[in-house]
Amino acid sequence: MDKTVVDLGNLNGKLLLFGGVYSNLQALEALKHIAEAQHIAPENCLCTGDIVGYCAQPEEVVQLFKIWRARSILGNVEIQLRDGAEDCGCDFRKGSRCDGFSQMWFPYAQSKLSKSSLDFIATLPDHIQFRFADKKFVMVHGDYFNVSEFVYKSTNWSLKQKNFDATGADAIIAGHCGLPFNHSKNDRLWLNPGVIGMPANDGSPHVWYAILEEQDEQLKFTHHTMDYNYKLANQHMQTDFLPQEYARTLITGIWDNTEILPAYESGLQGFGIQL
Repeated sequence: MDKTVVDLGNLNGKLLLFGGVYSNLQALEALKHIAEAQHIAPENCLCTGDIVGYCAQPEEVVQLFKIWRARSILGNVEIQLRDGAEDCGCDFRKGSRCDGFSQMWFPYAQSKLSKSSLDFIATLPDHIQFRFADKKFVMVHGDYFNVSEFVYKSTNWSLKQKNFDATGADAIIAGHCGLPFNHSKNDRLWLNPGVIGMPANDGSPHVWYAILEEQDEQLKFTHHTMDYNYKLANQHMQTDFLPQEYARTLITGIWDNTEILPAYESGLQGFGIQL
């Protein structure tokens, strides 16, 4: 299937960037309240995909996302749901713990989503591009070439550079890996705002998002943590159909395993995130 790209033209005002809602209704409600309190228009709230995922309320999350009118690109989860696939397409190693967990939560999500929600998911583009602070931004999920590519701060810049070369972007907003970071080189910016549906393996239940602003004709980005009712999100996950390891992560802020992480990011587990 050919890639779809939505061009939003020039955007103004604050932009709220986030990803990985992962069916966590309580987190999405909290972020929507933040956007409203800061008077950030829904069309300036941009998600890197994986609206649906590990947590307990996929249908409620998609419907709230529609009501809010925030924008999103396709994550690997949305692509697999759209296509009626049998797994999440996360590119986990076969037989790994994450692969085993996905065989629980993905069928659960499929069973809960209405035709209305699946129809909405089918409208999402592969990429969004726009201009802001006189720079071209392109949104990707994993990277431009592979929706399931895990790109971290420690990932070699040469891989990131290929994305800039292919898109002509000054800045890329990406998701998928679950960790917030920014990486600048050669006057290019790779910005991952993090995810709101799961903690960032930093030993705290809070989650992450980012804000883009233009100040004195200069681009400014800031990473932010968000507190929300993670205990209620955990309570909703108390079912035999969902991985209890993920439910515990909502409370502890520690991932069940670090099998997808490079050595550098794995070594930071529980130490907090410095940005």
